[in-house]
Amino acid sequence: MIPSRRHFAALAATTTLVLIGATAGPAHAEVPPDAPEQLRNGDFSAGTSPWFGYGTGDLGVSDGRLCTTVPGGLANPWDAGIGQDAVPLIAGAEYELSFDVSATPGTALTAVLQLGSAPYTTYASVSAAATATAQHVVKTFTAPADNPGAQLIFQIGGSPQAQTVCLDNVSLRGGEAAPPYEPDTGPRVRVNQVGYLPGGPKNATVVTDATDPLTWQLRSAVGAVVASGETTPRGVDAASQQNVQTVDLSAYRTPGTGYTLVVDGEASHPFDISGTLYDRLRADSLQFFYAQRSGTAIDGDLIGAGYARPAGHLGVAPNQGDTDVPCQPGVCDYRLDVRGGWYDAGDHGKYVVNGGIATYQLLNAFERSKTAETAAGGAPLGDATLRVPERGNTVPDILDEARWELEFLLRMQVPAGRPLAGMAHHKIHDRNWTGLPLAPQDDPQPRELHPPSTAATLNLAAVAAQCARLFAPYDAAFAARCRTAAKTGYAAAKAHPAIYASAADGNGGGAYDDSNVTDEFYWAAVELWLTTGERAYLTDLTASPLHTAEVFDAGGAFGWQSVAALGRLDLATVPNGLPAAEQARVRASVTAAADRYLATLRGQAYGLPLPGTAGAYVWGGNSNIINNAVVLGTAFDLTRNAKYRDGAVQTADYLLGRNALNVSYVTGWGEHAAQNQHSRLYGHQLDPNLPHPPAGSLAGGPNAALQDPYAANLLAGCQPMFCYVDDINSYSTNEVAINWNSALAWLASFLADQGDAATVPAPACAVTYTTHGSWPDGFNTQVTVRNTGTSPVDGWSLRWAFTGDQQVRDFWSAKLTQSGATVTAKNESWNAKIAPGGTVTFGLLGATSGGPNPAPTLITLNGVACTVS
Repeated sequence: MIPSRRHFAALAATTTLVLIGATAGPAHAEVPPDAPEQLRNGDFSAGTSPWFGYGTGDLGVSDGRLCTTVPGGLANPWDAGIGQDAVPLIAGAEYELSFDVSATPGTALTAVLQLGSAPYTTYASVSAAATATAQHVVKTFTAPADNPGAQLIFQIGGSPQAQTVCLDNVSLRGGEAAPPYEPDTGPRVRVNQVGYLPGGPKNATVVTDATDPLTWQLRSAVGAVVASGETTPRGVDAASQQNVQTVDLSAYRTPGTGYTLVVDGEASHPFDISGTLYDRLRADSLQFFYAQRSGTAIDGDLIGAGYARPAGHLGVAPNQGDTDVPCQPGVCDYRLDVRGGWYDAGDHGKYVVNGGIATYQLLNAFERSKTAETAAGGAPLGDATLRVPERGNTVPDILDEARWELEFLLRMQVPAGRPLAGMAHHKIHDRNWTGLPLAPQDDPQPRELHPPSTAATLNLAAVAAQCARLFAPYDAAFAARCRTAAKTGYAAAKAHPAIYASAADGNGGGAYDDSNVTDEFYWAAVELWLTTGERAYLTDLTASPLHTAEVFDAGGAFGWQSVAALGRLDLATVPNGLPAAEQARVRASVTAAADRYLATLRGQAYGLPLPGTAGAYVWGGNSNIINNAVVLGTAFDLTRNAKYRDGAVQTADYLLGRNALNVSYVTGWGEHAAQNQHSRLYGHQLDPNLPHPPAGSLAGGPNAALQDPYAANLLAGCQPMFCYVDDINSYSTNEVAINWNSALAWLASFLADQGDAATVPAPACAVTYTTHGSWPDGFNTQVTVRNTGTSPVDGWSLRWAFTGDQQVRDFWSAKLTQSGATVTAKNESWNAKIAPGGTVTFGLLGATSGGPNPAPTLITLNGVACTVS
């Protein structure tokens, strides 16, 4: 699946500077006929790429010409345009710009060569009066400055009448032929530049012409050889077309810093071996969301002085604000307060379907702490663990961060009494594209609500249902609000099951179109059933064909346009009332998918769970790789089988440097890391006064489709794993996005939980958890612990977590305490010892406001998981 995203480069013509236009000046010598061509696909024989349009209809090729429609009545010529980015210019060189143009019924236009970002300096411009008869326009000029990435824009707005404008034979000849792009890939030995867990897999890849095994040496920081062996030849890697060999140094487990791997005369980047490698990455990857917050000032004391900024989009000039936003013309007759939430990616838009999956992954990372043995009961994600303003409020910080987006999502719901009440508006963003860079508080564009959609509504229903059960122990009122919104949204979606976002609604923000919402219905039904226990939702989820279908795709287990796997993962992990055989089938589908991802990983010389075909390397493909690792991690949590844990751990190697480009795709992590991701907020590459993206920001990664002009010009013909450039102009390979960082945050949290990745201990206990009686506001439970090991237990502490708002009110034969949803039961003085084969029984009385009360699936005894029945 190639995600539908937004065009960013199309905006340089929105500033009045463009209109001033430096014309070419006096006549110039004729440019030689053999001068190199600097534009790509100027005859449109290859379709429309890499040309883009803004303020126009879709671009298309008709009779060999690029044609588009332009609405009448646009206020300015620069309100609509056709352009190409990444046009190289050399100061002092002669150029000839030429093109054929026609327009029906006829309009004036201006072609502008300019700097593609503020201050949008014009290098040359030429105007023409286009008529129904094509005319040929030629202009020569001397480039006034060097710019390897200039922009050509045809400004075609401003006519009182609607127009059809066509271009052909667009050419810019002159200067010098661009040398082939050669990325700096560093040493031929590719490792995880951050490091490896002591007990986990430690693999590397070597680029070499050799076909026979080579000797490898692992060297300490002082150069001592601490391990050695032979490589394994792997032949030509499909995704990179490199001849490679692999190294497995997993047997070496000694922690240390500054290791290097030496093979074939090359030494790798340095790396560490440590059980705490990923603790800070968990915090950094989650910190990204605070930096993306809309509608609040960002505190530099929390995130770093360079990232401090005033609140954006609160109606303070020049913002037109998100506190009182109208709909697009003809969509609705009301205005909504939709402040807050996260800026989705490189622009200032906020999208419910993208926000839905990102919020789900943060909530799921926390919910995993209730069901995963290695998650330490959620302590690493608890209160005062992240750098957020809400720390210290007794609510886990990851829930505080998720709430910032949840509040926005709830505000996007159509109010009662209005047409389509209960549905959710698909998105809110600027009316027109803005340029790079642009701080949120400086955005002058009007903001608009876009039509409600079934997909957005079901995203809201799903994550609001998650919210209801996870916030219940911390904020009952907010949990109830989420629950009401979820049920209202689901009912509205069932009443309006086929309202789809338009693929053409992509000016000023991404379209995020989706015309198949069976997966959204399934996911929402699952979440509502898990939260409410109401039979109607169980009926809907079991009736869905997706309930028994294969929902884990090889190229990406899930994404904003395919969310059925989210429902499957939660059914497999969140305690619920499915019959035992059905529960076993659901869990088996997760482990079967994990086995397929493991097989793929083992078949890739760079060790990632993604096929080596070009079609697997798509926009945001790094998140797809991580989401496959999420399935691997979940399979480990379900089975305690270390092969799945090791697969998830090994996936991180690719992201952090073990790849064809020898680059870490996470800002601030690794010796050679991405730092120029596409974003209006973090524009250091364009303005040194601005910061790079904060540490822990994930780049989208290689995209073989090259869906932006900069990448298309620079990387034409690239092998899939090489289709990436760390440049702010390449939005299709190097953007940041909340749903990519949410995937990274989930994986980083899982990795941090693994510590040394030691051998998984065998269960030495069995627990029977039996609820003997339930009533509308309470229940009576008995717990029996059996020592199934060979050694006596002397002092015991049992821990589990409730799914919702259940609270322990009374207990006997043990000392029970509760924090949030987590219950800890400790022995009395008289029952501290449990002999092998012996048992201890205790009981409790609990209170609840209603809803399901399933037995926990994870109960640990002194930190080790027991068998639960």
